[in-house]
This record gives sequence, C-alpha cells and structure tokens, in this order.
Amino acid sequence: MYTMDRIKKTFDKLYEENKKALGIFVTAGDPNFESSLKLITSLPDNGADFIEIGMPFSDPMADGPSIQLSSQRALKSGMNIKKCLSLIKIFREKNNHTPIILMGYYNPIYKFGKEKFISNCVELGVDALIVVDLPPEEDDELYFEAEKNNLSMIRLVTPTTDEKRLKKILLNATGFVYYVSITGITGTQAPNVKSVQANIKKIKKVTDLPIVIGFGIRSPAQAILMAEVSDGIVIGSAVVDLIRKTLDNEGNSNDEGFVACLELTKEISSAIQHN
Repeated sequence: MYTMDRIKKTFDKLYEENKKALGIFVTAGDPNFESSLKLITSLPDNGADFIEIGMPFSDPMADGPSIQLSSQRALKSGMNIKKCLSLIKIFREKNNHTPIILMGYYNPIYKFGKEKFISNCVELGVDALIVVDLPPEEDDELYFEAEKNNLSMIRLVTPTTDEKRLKKILLNATGFVYYVSITGITGTQAPNVKSVQANIKKIKKVTDLPIVIGFGIRSPAQAILMAEVSDGIVIGSAVVDLIRKTLDNEGNSNDEGFVACLELTKEISSAIQHN
C-alpha cells in the first residue's frame, strides 16, 4: 500500500466531516513491550486519529523530562528499533487504516542501517518519519531514500522559524507539517494562542499540507484552542505522565494507567470534535 495514502485519507475524511485530527504520542516499550502494545492497539477505538510512536533514545535533544523518563523506562525494558518495528507489525495485523508515525533521532536509525530501516518501515506499515535532528541540509542522509520508497518525512516548524527558513523546511515536506507550539522542549510550557495563530497563517501561505500542533498541549481546554487554529493536535507528555504516575514500586504497569490514557484520549477527542 502506498504509505502516504493513510495520512491523506485520514485528513481528507476529517476535513469533509469538519473535524480535527487527534494524534497520540507514546514511547515504544514504555514501560514494557506488552503494555505498550496494548495501549497502541486500543488508541484508535478511543479517539486517536493517528499514532506517533517514539523510538527511545538515550540522548534526546527535543524531549522534556516526561518523555526522557519514558525513553529510559523503555530502554531499561530492552526496547530497540527492531522491537519497535515488531510492535507495528502486530498492530497492522488488526488495523490497516490508522496512520503510524515513527518519531525519534537519527543515531539509532544510522546504527540499525538506514536502507534496512526504511525497507522495514514500508514493509510493516509505517506511514511517516519525524527525525528531530535531521534538518533539510541533511536530506542526503535519509530523505531521498524515504522518498524513493514513498515514506513521508514530516518536518518540524517552530515559533522561531523565519520566512526564508520556512520555505526551505517545507520544500520537501510530505504527510503533514508538525508545528512546535513552544520554544524549548516537550511538555514544559503552555502555548500562546495568538502567537500560534499568527504563525499557522504564515505556514498556510507556503504549503497546502495539513498543519498539526504539538509539544505543549496537556488539557482539553488547551486542545480546543489549538485545534481551532490548526488541522489537528498531538498529545504526548500528558499521556506518558499518566503511565509514569500509575507504575508500581517495581516500575510495572497496571490497568489503572492503561485506562487513564484511554480516558484522556477520549476526553481530548470529544473536546476538539464537539466544541
């Protein structure tokens, strides 16, 4: 299946229904493979329109404390790229319509082998990649190989991106545009609505791709404000915080955390669709 189809079909359908997309970020293997798989497979039935799966890395640069801790828990449980891809393989056995985006850093991909990584992604049903530390200047590293295999490369745009830089970033963008609503790391600040709105207008002048907002949305109230000025939102730190807060003393997960994550997903989905 042409991988970009799932993303396009999802956003086209939501646009026709006058709805906004909800993406949920989870770290692969947090706190272990089985719990992670259970949550990922349950998200689409509870309001998630697409899923971002974080590939845990020991030295992240864009992730705040919550997601850093989730990566540490996942790595401790033995998670790696091969196991992350196997999560997606199992997910795709029952769900062939929900877009899956892998998000992470280039070091683990490079170590795994970029050609092998991309061919595995395409074969197992990954729809897009967000590689935080690969700017457009480094497109030779991964972008052209991904494009050749019809795998979307989603670009990040930030509040400090000027017009000249914006055009360069979006030149080879596919899938959707990920707007980072805050300056700094994930989950540490609340976005400023007026600033976000002004920047989204600038981005829309340069691209027809859907624009999704992430990095600072933690509550239904914030979700509503951000969804009003974009095509969708991503919730990440708020979800992984729920997982952390419900772990037992040995770091094991339980149904309380699983249920809490699904309840938050349903609550945010309902808020942005019915506001």
